[in-house]
Formats: sequence, structure tokens, C-alpha cells
Amino acid sequence: MSPGDPLTRRGGWFPEPASAGADRERTATGPYLVCLPYAGGTASVYRDWQRELAGLGWPGRVVPVLLPGRGPRLHEAAYTAIRPLAEALAQALITRGFTSDYALFGHSMGALLAYEVARALTLAGEREPRHLFVSGSRAPHLYGDRTDHTLSDDELFRLVDDLGGLGPEPSVGSAYFTRRLPALRADLRACDEYRWRPSTPLSCPVTAFSGAGDRLAPESAVESWRPYTAGSFLRRHLEGGHFFLNGPARSRLLREVRAQLGTPRSGPGDDTRPLLPARNAAWTY
Repeated sequence: MSPGDPLTRRGGWFPEPASAGADRERTATGPYLVCLPYAGGTASVYRDWQRELAGLGWPGRVVPVLLPGRGPRLHEAAYTAIRPLAEALAQALITRGFTSDYALFGHSMGALLAYEVARALTLAGEREPRHLFVSGSRAPHLYGDRTDHTLSDDELFRLVDDLGGLGPEPSVGSAYFTRRLPALRADLRACDEYRWRPSTPLSCPVTAFSGAGDRLAPESAVESWRPYTAGSFLRRHLEGGHFFLNGPARSRLLREVRAQLGTPRSGPGDDTRPLLPARNAAWTY
């Protein structure tokens, strides 16, 4: 959680930024990088990613996702279950034409949601993502052992603050937390009550990011994403706590994302990706 949302031209799943560089984002070519927020988060988590990835030479478009129950969608009820949310988002991606050539990135709850979105799109007959990035998240089968959504307001505030999710200014963090509390509880309930269902591994490459000081998703829990793909798997260990993507480690994370996205496909049937020797060989159940 980080205070402050950018102005948006419209709501919906994919708000458009009313900022410098917005025209560049809307006309970008190449693959779409669909970015899903952590619990209680908004599309603003990824507000600078378009500019930063473009600066690294990536020609695609960053598509931050705005979930119901927050920001311009505050009037909508937040989902309290991961799979119905994933199915709704998958349909929105299909409707907007974002599934022709796309990658998925999610942090914490967003990683779990990204995995289920990839599954939902596959079941709907769409192609898999060219890449799945999971950040600060345990593997899906490790969810279901927490009851954070049942904590009192004060207990939940302390938990989020201890994880570094409220920022350095207590008064700003407190006001932000209060505003986000209903969506945060709904998201945490969705995570707490999620139960993984055994299924065929994805075939796309997966890159997993872990944080050195992340108590919610330690190295071993992030490494456990490995069997979720029959393709290649890579894990990068970064400095920082649970919200490392909002800190100094973000520049390294984005460089890795850029490297793994590689070259855009040249046509609808071209699924060629660059061979990256640093990636581990395929590993399946």
C-alpha cells in the first residue's frame, strides 16, 4: 500500500493516466504488460512503469489494473474470492483486445491473481501469456493458512505498518489505511480463503521475485512457484521487505522484467522468444 492515486481519465478495469506520457502509453506497440496490485492496492502502484520501461527500450504498453472497490471504482463491491475476480478480469482483457500478445505481472495477492487469470484465459481458449512475473508471493498451494482479514482494525494497521506498507509519514499512512480498509479486508479474505486446485502446469516462462526481508513470502515459498510451469523458471532475490517493488530494488526488478520480455512477436503466429541462458531448465511435476 502506498498513498496517492494518479488522476485518471476514466474508471473501469484499465484506467488511462491523465499525465505526461499518456499519449505514448496509449499508442505503444509491442506486447502488453498487465500489472496487478497487491491487497488493498490500486493501479497507482504501477504509475511510473510505462516511463521507466520505455527508458529501458521496451516498446510495449504497461496496463495497470484497477480492481473494484477502490479509486474511481469505489462504488463497486470488492470481490472476496480470487477465482471469480480472475474470471471477470480475464473477460475484460479479452474484450479490450489485450490478449493478442501479453505478459502478466503481479505482486503479493496480485501474483496469485495473475496466475488464476492466466488459467482463466487458457480455459477460455486464449493463448497463454508470453511471460508470467510473480513477485512477493508464496506459491498458490501455500495460501490458506492465514486469517488476516479477521484482525481488528488496529491489529491490521500494525501488520501493514510492520510490513512497510504505510510509508514514512504516520498521519498520511493512517488516513490512507482508513480509506483503503474495506478493499484491503476483501482482498485479504480472498487470499485467506483461497484453496489451490491441482491443474496442468502453465507452459510459459515464469520469473519469480523474492525480497530478502519479506516475512510473508520468504525465499523458499517463492521458490515453490517452480513446478507451476512446464517452461523455464527463474527466481531473482532482491533487497527489501514485502513491498520491495516500491523501494530501491524496483530499478533492478524493472531491468529484469525488460530483459525477460525480450523482443515483441512479429505476427499473430510468431511465438518466438529470445533464449536466455540464465534461466533454469524446464521443471515439472
